[in-house]
Amino acid sequence: MNKEKLRNLLSSIEQIPSLVYVLKWFVICLLIGAVAGSISAFFLVSLEWATNWREEHLWIIALLPVGGFIVGLSYHLYGDSVVKGNNLLLEEFHSPKKIIPFKMAPLVLFGTVVTHFFGGSAGREGTAVQIGGAVADRFTKIFKLSNRDRKIILIAGISAGFASVFGTPLAGGVFALEVLILGRIRLDAIIPSFLAAVLSDYFCRIWNVSHTHYHIDSVVDMNVPNLGWAILAGIIFGLVAMLFSKSTHFWSSLFKSKIKYPPLRPVIGGAILAIAIYLIGTTKYIGLGVPTIVASFHEQMNSYDFLLKVLFTSFTLGAGFKGGEVTPLFYIGATLGNALIWFIPLPMDLLAGMGFVAVFAGATNTPLACALMGIELFGIESGVFIAIACSVAYLFSGHSGVYSSQLIGSPKNSRYIREKGLSLSDIARRRKERSRKP
Repeated sequence: MNKEKLRNLLSSIEQIPSLVYVLKWFVICLLIGAVAGSISAFFLVSLEWATNWREEHLWIIALLPVGGFIVGLSYHLYGDSVVKGNNLLLEEFHSPKKIIPFKMAPLVLFGTVVTHFFGGSAGREGTAVQIGGAVADRFTKIFKLSNRDRKIILIAGISAGFASVFGTPLAGGVFALEVLILGRIRLDAIIPSFLAAVLSDYFCRIWNVSHTHYHIDSVVDMNVPNLGWAILAGIIFGLVAMLFSKSTHFWSSLFKSKIKYPPLRPVIGGAILAIAIYLIGTTKYIGLGVPTIVASFHEQMNSYDFLLKVLFTSFTLGAGFKGGEVTPLFYIGATLGNALIWFIPLPMDLLAGMGFVAVFAGATNTPLACALMGIELFGIESGVFIAIACSVAYLFSGHSGVYSSQLIGSPKNSRYIREKGLSLSDIARRRKERSRKP
């Protein structure tokens, strides 16, 4: 067989380019996973230190305005190009303009640790995703990737950050594919997304960083009555997810309209938060709130815990402090599920677990990723209930979300079919314009 025939034979085998594709992205994702996973490990250790130090020295909460000024000034001086955070990653995916500045990673890491150190209520997912995106986009230039491959590498960075910070590679891989466009999944990036998620989680664990474990011990049959209760719970979870999203955007808009100098916004917000924490006499509603989340699965909580967490977190983020939304959403969902035990006859731990992921699904518009996360965290036994809660919450949260740059690929209902291709922020702006008309 001559060389030309061999070349023709090889070119006719579809799996040869596929093999090259997999090897190429394995190498790239190995680098992304090693860097992003290691930074996530450092970030998690830093957060744990900041949280423990704050709880041992509660007087530091009085200095929340100082912490706010540090965060606000650092972004005002050095972070103007990355202040949009997760929304910048989404915008670069949809309309590529320039490489994500690497300074996004240290700035958001520093800002989040400072927020938690002084007593703000925030999460960690946003930080990890931004770190992953900023790290991954470095390789666009190094490997001279095309615009199409750049979109894929941004997806890989998002999945790497999410998976490593929560220890959920399956959910991380799907989250990155699902979060970019509401109602659509980018299957052309499925291999890089899962590779980056698995490898970053692996490298994070190499540093002996542990993740919180949650348990749903109750096993309930899926019958017609229980299906109805699961749907009702999902509706409530979705409405609360919408409340959280709208609250965060409300506080952000209010601070921006009333306080023109950006570094001053978290100063004033920090002062109000510090006074509020002093008046309620507990630190239960600040920081990550992981002990409360764990307790929600087996102890009766206050029926208003989820509302106070919505208020504290939306206010903290709206004022300009840094951090993610997901862990507070876990808190809100778990405590809300815990409260539903009063009128929904399902086990407490099951309701807490359903709320844990369903409120997150509604606020981020990622029902598949959240259902997988529930299965990864709680086991397959409760998987059907979790999937129903996540999908119903996704529907009832409406066309809102914490990521305002999400584009609508497939509207949730026919009323919004004309808004296909618009972002959530575009829809919010149209709603305001309609409400102003006589």
